[in-house]
Amino acid sequence: MLSTPILLDYQSSTPCSKDVVDSMKPFWSEIFSNPASKSNLAGINASAILEASREKIEQNLFLKNKKVIFTSGATESNNLALLGFARNFYKKTGNYGHIITLKTEHKAVLEPLNQLKKEGFMVTEINPEKDGLISEEQFKKNIREDTFLVSVMLANNEIGVIQPIENISKICKSRGITFHSDFAQCLGYMALDNLLSDVNMITMSSHKIYGPKGIGLLLIDEEINLEPLIVGGGQEYGLRSGTLPLPLVVGFAKAIEIAVLNQKNNAEKLLFYRNNLLEGLLKNNSGLLINGSIEKRLPHNLNLTVLDLNGAKFHKLLKSKIICSTGSACSSGEPSHVLLALGRSLKEAESSIRLSIGLSTNSKDIKQAIHILTNTIRSLR
Repeated sequence: MLSTPILLDYQSSTPCSKDVVDSMKPFWSEIFSNPASKSNLAGINASAILEASREKIEQNLFLKNKKVIFTSGATESNNLALLGFARNFYKKTGNYGHIITLKTEHKAVLEPLNQLKKEGFMVTEINPEKDGLISEEQFKKNIREDTFLVSVMLANNEIGVIQPIENISKICKSRGITFHSDFAQCLGYMALDNLLSDVNMITMSSHKIYGPKGIGLLLIDEEINLEPLIVGGGQEYGLRSGTLPLPLVVGFAKAIEIAVLNQKNNAEKLLFYRNNLLEGLLKNNSGLLINGSIEKRLPHNLNLTVLDLNGAKFHKLLKSKIICSTGSACSSGEPSHVLLALGRSLKEAESSIRLSIGLSTNSKDIKQAIHILTNTIRSLR
């Protein structure tokens, strides 16, 4: 028996790194003033640290002509981007325009878009191809004269597939369409190159990159206007009122610095262990289906459907041995809408598993995981 389960659920969240924790220490009880209190020296000092963190992020991400807006996390960032932009569009034009997205987006994108449908906007959800990738031809066919906004995530949180964002961005730019993308799963795991400049609105999250929970980013082009969701104090360019948690801001800035610095080496390490895990499972088990493209994929993600067994029993047996996921960490145990959109049956979706590698994962973990999964699968067939 294992004393503790093997952790293979790093896409749900990551532990805060020691360097990040250390960077936050002074801001819990020593430098604790409100950055919005500009009438005293302590508040001015806190404000200076806030803006220095913002500049540090801009430098580490090589941002140009982007506003860096701090939020409580990726969910709030997605809501602010989509609801804020669409409502501002209606305010300016008096028209309920057309929005395009993918059926496999995170619920933090799909749910705000459902809200916009209720308000009068028209939304098209495109089905991806069987490999989870959007067809550029299909995307072009769905563009209408009144299409003003597109939201397609760079890398899927469940199946890890990396969408052709650069090409989608070029199409949007040629048609005058604003493009939003959820990058929450990507920072620190793949080279972003020019994508940070190409995409008009970008969502990022701290706790996916060994930073603290409760802090996220929305990056927007300087000329973009949004209707705020939270009003009251006018912080964050008037787009997100409320006292910012300075320790979390500092910690997020440090986590970004570390993630960018180590991205190449970390990605190689994660890919090595991910491939070892996949090879071991395929060698020892039949009836395994890889969900999504294995070539165009995050290095730390593996999503598999295990055929010919009871999914509920499978996950119940694994629970005490491997910490993993049936889909999104936010899906409340429902069958994955992502896998259903890929054409998996309800039974297949229920017998699927997401395994995500972390920086603490080692060879022993991989060998044990292969052994446990193989024995569990055999016991149920």
